[in-house]
Amino acid sequence: MRPGGVVAYATCSPHPAETRAVVQDVLRATRAETPAEPVDARPLMPGVPDLGEGPDVQLWPHLHGTDAMYLALLRRTA
Repeated sequence: MRPGGVVAYATCSPHPAETRAVVQDVLRATRAETPAEPVDARPLMPGVPDLGEGPDVQLWPHLHGTDAMYLALLRRTA
């Protein structure tokens, strides 16, 4: 991806090994070659309550009436 480009990682999972851990692994693995930073995904979901601290979003059936979907955005910095 070009510098400034954004990639979305989305999955229908509540499991940290398939959500936040994947994003952290990608950030660590690409740090030197293609550095990236998390982008706050919460503003892309106006009107959706209880999105947590961010910058990623984990939706829950009991709070949001959806599957347990996860969204993280990463922007390439250089």
